[in-house]
Amino acid sequence: MIMAGQEKQQRKKIHPQKFAMWIAIGSIIMMFGGLTSGYIVRKSQGNWVNFNLPTEFYLSTVAILLSSLTMVLAMRSFKQRQMPLHKAMITITLVLGVIFSVLQYLGFKDLYFHTKWNNNVSFQYLIVIVLVHALHIIGGVIALLITFMRTFSRKVKIYSSTGLEIVGTYWHFVDILWIYLFIFFLMNQ
Repeated sequence: MIMAGQEKQQRKKIHPQKFAMWIAIGSIIMMFGGLTSGYIVRKSQGNWVNFNLPTEFYLSTVAILLSSLTMVLAMRSFKQRQMPLHKAMITITLVLGVIFSVLQYLGFKDLYFHTKWNNNVSFQYLIVIVLVHALHIIGGVIALLITFMRTFSRKVKIYSSTGLEIVGTYWHFVDILWIYLFIFFLMNQ
């Protein structure tokens, strides 16, 4: 009976780094919730420039969704100790992450140059959301790059998936965050 109680306690524990990641994700959710709420409130006051989403945003959405799939496959193959498949999937995830980043840059560049902003406050709201979003993308791609380098720089002796799970959680969050922003911008064009 005592063993069963101890086993339940061990299952409830979460790795401190995973817990920190979830706290960070919660903070980011609140930040983007505030930014998009402010966007909606200010837009309702009028004097707002509407814009069409560039094609690059649609393409980047496909890239990030595919990268989430390859990240799941990378994590699964690591846990099953299928290292050649893991290396291939983490490489594809990184490449798709870079493609996503480039398409995001091109999309926002297109949006900037093909919309008549005329110093409108709508541009200021958009640029803050874009820059904060860009920082999170850069963080995700850097995490993927570090994971990629670790995957190819050493032989795995201990199959601890904690680091990979943390990177995977963050990357999936970046995916969900972009989907949220994409839908938000679609609904607020």
